[in-house]
Amino acid sequence: MRKLAIALLTAVACGWALAALPDTASDTDKLLHQAVVGGWRSDANKARDQYRHPIETLEFFGLRDDMTVVEIGPGAGWYTEILAPVLADHGQLITAPSKVSDKYLDWLKKQPASFGHIKPIAFSPPEQDSLGPDGSADMVLAMRVTHDYLNDSPEELEAVFQAAYKVLKPGGVLGIEEHRGKPNMDPLTSSKAFHRIPENYMIAEGLKAGFQLSGISEINANPQDDYSVNVHQLLPDLMGGDQKLKAIGESDRMTLKFVKPKQLR
Repeated sequence: MRKLAIALLTAVACGWALAALPDTASDTDKLLHQAVVGGWRSDANKARDQYRHPIETLEFFGLRDDMTVVEIGPGAGWYTEILAPVLADHGQLITAPSKVSDKYLDWLKKQPASFGHIKPIAFSPPEQDSLGPDGSADMVLAMRVTHDYLNDSPEELEAVFQAAYKVLKPGGVLGIEEHRGKPNMDPLTSSKAFHRIPENYMIAEGLKAGFQLSGISEINANPQDDYSVNVHQLLPDLMGGDQKLKAIGESDRMTLKFVKPKQLR
């Protein structure tokens, strides 16, 4: 009886301990919902949520608030404004623009209470081709930016995949959102003319770098898109002023989740 009582007490204690553990996924979801309505985001940025689905996209990639995340090519900071407050308390956001300018640093500092500490590093392969120490990151994100590297050369895009592979821990995630191009079209032509990449080419590049393809999502798909149109002719830019294209919305985008194998080759 004494052994049974001890076993029952142990089970109850373990149950309490398990119940007390934080639900990281739930915490992250709450933080994401708070971030997208944050007062630091402009109305124009919030208006794009209907096309970019930031919460669903980041949850598909498996974002947790305790991760070290590298954001490649943050641009004007559309995703930075969402990632930074989520990771502020328990994680680390590292942004990797092609150039760390004083203007960019000033922008990062404008919301310290909400953004926490963001670490910027310059990333411009092949000259600056490191995203950090090997095996130091849980997640790398490349959001609508891989075509910029392909525009320069296929080798430069390969360097992006290789840098992501190196910086990730085994089991780490590379999340890519990119303008989808016409299937089987020459990737360099597609990128230069339309700022789009064929999905089959993108997947092949990830596999070549050593990643496993963990998932494909249609969260950011747009069946109304026209692959023969340069993405900047669509919202939000409407380059060329063709208002008829406004009805399409934003571009059709692939959302790919790659994982660095836990058992490395």
